Order: sequence, then C-alpha cells, then structure tokens
Amino acid sequence: MTTGGTGRAADGTDDKGGVRTALAGLTTRGRSFLAAGVAAAVCAYVLGQSDLLRVGLLLAVLPLVCATVLYRTRYRVAGSRRLSPARVPAAGEARVHLRIENVSRLPTGLLMLQDRVPYVLGPRPRFVLDRVEAGGRREVSYRVRSDLRGRYPLGPLQLRLADPFGMCELTRSFSTYDTLTVIPRVEPLSPVRFGGEAKGYGDGRQRSPALAGEDDVIPRGYRYGDDLRRVHWRSTARYGELMVRREEQPQRSRCTVLLDTRGVAYAGAGRDSAFEWAVSGTASVLVHMLERGFSVRLLTDTGSSLPGEGGDGFAGASQETADAAGLMMDTLAVIDHSDGTGLSRAYDVLRGGNEGLLVAFFGDLDEEQATVAAKMRHRSGGAIAFVLDSGTWLREPADVPGESDDSARRLRLLREAGWTVVRVPRGAALDTLWRAADHSRSGLTTTGGEGTR
Repeated sequence: MTTGGTGRAADGTDDKGGVRTALAGLTTRGRSFLAAGVAAAVCAYVLGQSDLLRVGLLLAVLPLVCATVLYRTRYRVAGSRRLSPARVPAAGEARVHLRIENVSRLPTGLLMLQDRVPYVLGPRPRFVLDRVEAGGRREVSYRVRSDLRGRYPLGPLQLRLADPFGMCELTRSFSTYDTLTVIPRVEPLSPVRFGGEAKGYGDGRQRSPALAGEDDVIPRGYRYGDDLRRVHWRSTARYGELMVRREEQPQRSRCTVLLDTRGVAYAGAGRDSAFEWAVSGTASVLVHMLERGFSVRLLTDTGSSLPGEGGDGFAGASQETADAAGLMMDTLAVIDHSDGTGLSRAYDVLRGGNEGLLVAFFGDLDEEQATVAAKMRHRSGGAIAFVLDSGTWLREPADVPGESDDSARRLRLLREAGWTVVRVPRGAALDTLWRAADHSRSGLTTTGGEGTR
C-alpha cells in the first residue's frame, strides 16, 4: 500500500495569521533569546547604556528574523508511505517505509519527519533529515507491532522545519494516511478427518452437473465443441437429434464456523482472554478448512454471515482461497462483543439447510442457550463444539475448581444431541484440542456412545 501527498513546508504569506503561526513556532531557545533581548533593551533604556541596547536588539531580532525567513521559505516536499505487509497477525511486526522527495528547485534545510501512530503500535517515530538537494529524496523506515488485533490508522505524516540556529520550528502535515490491519493469530491444525464428516473437494459422494467430470446417464443436446466420443446413441435415436452424455463434478463439501460473540458469555479482556482465544480459534479453523478445499462460511450469534460468492460460502482449493481467507481475517480483525444474549438468530440461519460440518466456539452457556445449541446439530453432517468457561480464564490453574454439576449437565445435553464437545481450559493449544475432538468423534462413530470429553 502506497500513498503520497505533496505539501509546502512554508506558505510564504505575511498576513496576521501567518505572523501568529511563525511566532508560535519559536522554540524554547528562540523565546529565551527574544525575552533576553527585550529585557536588555528595557534595561539599556532605563540605564542609558547604548551598547547594551544594541546587544538587546540583536538578541531580540535574531529569533524574529529566523522565524520570518523560515516561514517565507517555499519548500515543496512530497511524502509517501508503504506498508510491508499491510496485514499482519497479532504479535507480528510490519515495516513502514517513508519516502520524502524535494520537488522544488531549492534545497531544504534541516527537516524532522514524524509519523502519527496509535499508542498500541509503539512510540511515535521521529527522524532528522539533513539538507535535501533539489530533486533529491530520502528514505527511512520503522517497525510497528501490536499484540491486539484491529485496524490502526497510520498518519498523517508530519514534516517539521527548523532554522540552522534552532530558533524556530514549523510543522506541516500531509493529508493522506494508511491502515494497518492486525488479524488474529492463526495456529496450524493437524489434517484430521472427523468421523461422519463429508469429504472435501474431489472426494465427495454427492455430485452435481457441470462441464467436466465423470459420465452421467442423463443426456443433453449436442453443443459445438463437444467430444464425439461422448455421443449417447440410444438417446440420439430416441429424440431424433444428436445427444451427448452429460458431465458432472463432485459437489464441494461445506463447513460453517460459528463464533459466539455475546458479551455476556465471556469475562475478562486482553490478548489472553477467553474471547480472544475463541476469535483466534475461529480464524485457525477457517483457514484450515479453506486449505482442505471446503466451502467455508463464517457465522456469528447475531445471524450475520460472510458467505462469499453465493450462499455456500467461500470456495477453497482455488485461486480465490487467499482472497477469501484475507476477507475473513479482515472481518475477524475488528469483530467485537455483540449485545445479544441468545443464539436463536444463528439457529434460524442454520436450520435453513444442510450446513455440512459445523464447528462452533461457544462462551458460557446457560441451560436455555445450551438447548438452542443442541438443536443446531440436527442440520449438520458433523458438529464440533469448543466450549470456553471464561470464569476459569480469570483464575490461576491451581485455583480452578472442577466442573460443576450445571456445567456438566449442559455439556451432556450437547453430547446427547450429537455434538463432539471439547472443554477449553485456560491457555490450551488449539491443535491439541483439535486432535482430541477427532479422537472423541471417532469414538462416537465407532461405538455410538458419548464423547470422552
């Protein structure tokens, strides 16, 4: 991402507003010289010392002359910014490249370059640039890092001009800025296959008509360019026109990832909170399923979804996979708690059709919401629930009590409905829980009993 803006270091105007601007740019040194000169001139007038008066005038005039010359100096400086990369995971670093170009016919004086960045990205970067010749350019760079996901503005770029004596400084700002997107951390997941899960692209049992694939006994009319070896002679004789066998392709398997964003379902805040773990887990599963060739959809408790093209979700294992993952990561970068208290809206969306594999990240569930979540299982080919007890994330591991009877009853309600339930303790690794869900699901498929977790 590159942006540029051109501005003048000084306008060269001499109206009252310009005079006030120039005087406001006096540094501590300049104000001290001016005050000392005025004091010396007053003392010289009172004492009748002409030599002291000349010294006072010199001290007072020097900062005023520097401010006037600096303000009336016409510099035309272009600035640009480039982010590398513009999208980084939480706790990752991005480098910001700044370029300043002197597009005027006069060399510049001493320049101080400053870029505005949010506090969470680190200290505000400042650079001192020596004289820039006419048509010359200077390039500097700095690093930014954030442990919290989000979208952070960078800019506008500020250019500060100073005279050689350090008496006056004037600041000019460019109008352009860039945005750094900090996405959730994505953890690589093991390529497991859950029992009862439909396979991904190329291995599915369900098939749909397309333009390439295996034979189908249903014929269609001949089209220019069709392979004559696919002519269906029996149908040709029946209909009196040339017919060819239709072609088909495997139907892409689907996966819906449900993220519970209810504010009442999570306690605590910060990068190590339960909600941030759920967001990171959602991002990891989305990327993993896209890489496996699934059509993936992101769904929240509010019923809003990010389906991509069509209603089946983003198509994985294609050239658009990276773009699809990027769009979902951008959505998760800014997702926040919702004001809702229930999961009914998400259930209304899910009950509209067969969603294939359903992976859900739940916060605290009361009995009513556990019942709603149990109903979601009926419209999916397989269902895995990661349940975060946010209360345990606020305590030290040694102080965490065992599973309460109410919590165990709600989790049992999900298991009885067919969910593969995995409780998420504080600081757990998602890949470990992912493989545990696979083992638990395999046990359900083999024995027909309850999961082990």
